[in-house]
Amino acid sequence: MFSSRPFLSCLMPLSLSALMGMTLATPALAGSYNVDDARAHGDWHSLVLRLGNERHVRAIEQHSYSDSVFSVNATPDACDRPWLELRVELDEVQAETGTVNRVPVDLLIDEGWVHQGRAEFITERGNSGFYARLVLPDTDEVLDEMRGGETLRLRLHRAEDDHWFLVFSLDGADAALARMETLCRAG
Repeated sequence: MFSSRPFLSCLMPLSLSALMGMTLATPALAGSYNVDDARAHGDWHSLVLRLGNERHVRAIEQHSYSDSVFSVNATPDACDRPWLELRVELDEVQAETGTVNRVPVDLLIDEGWVHQGRAEFITERGNSGFYARLVLPDTDEVLDEMRGGETLRLRLHRAEDDHWFLVFSLDGADAALARMETLCRAG
């Protein structure tokens, strides 16, 4: 078990327009995407991202921090391979695109099993944030736990004895994930 001490300050929730701004560009989804069909589910949202013929779906938690968004993402024709990602606002436009670090990560839902994996810290040129893409051997199990959980905790091991702790609400995650899956299958 690990501490739930948050590493970023917990401020007011983002407005829907700020939420939409933070959902538009990710390393896997570089570019400015149009947000369609956004729907609130408690502290979570589900939505569709479009750019030309390209389409992605996302379930996001933007309630817990003003400068961080936790998301579950999927792409039609690959709905069975969703990925988890954290975006942290840096207030500084990044000069390069690339993976800048890979660190161990622990993910815990409520008081359950600690899921261990790695986080790839990624920057995108022209983007004012960085991304931590979570690579977990048991993503499907994590998603199942999220559906019935109350709290998701992350511990990112930046260096020995140097950890970032983040805590996200799972209120509405079940509905957001279910809708994301439906939207994904609808292609």
